[in-house]
Amino acid sequence: MSIALSTSLQATFDDAVARTREALAEQGFGVLTEIDMKATLKNKLNEDMEDYVILGACNPPLAHRAVNVDRQIGLLLPCNVVVRTDPDDQETVHVEAMNPQLLVDVTGDEQLKPIADEVTKKLQAAIDSI
Repeated sequence: MSIALSTSLQATFDDAVARTREALAEQGFGVLTEIDMKATLKNKLNEDMEDYVILGACNPPLAHRAVNVDRQIGLLLPCNVVVRTDPDDQETVHVEAMNPQLLVDVTGDEQLKPIADEVTKKLQAAIDSI
């Protein structure tokens, strides 16, 4: 199993981030956190890298269901979605979402499977619509 649901597009980085936020919202996800890796690494380590943002996406009803199955599942939430410029092709932007099936694999709790299936369906729909 892949660790990510992903797509690549020919777009500006800012356009890809905006389209990703919109696609997530259409599937009921809010963005709770945003980490600008490029800026953070520059500020903290004086290292340069391509545009790279991690969005912490959450669908509250599905997160609530998951937490009710396993209180520790919060350690794996929110779902991370990465928007990044390809370091070898500045005209290509990759959008990658954490594969929710990892929640089942990591915990071994089969009760999480239907929730992970639903999150996968919604994240894949968001990825496909970008």
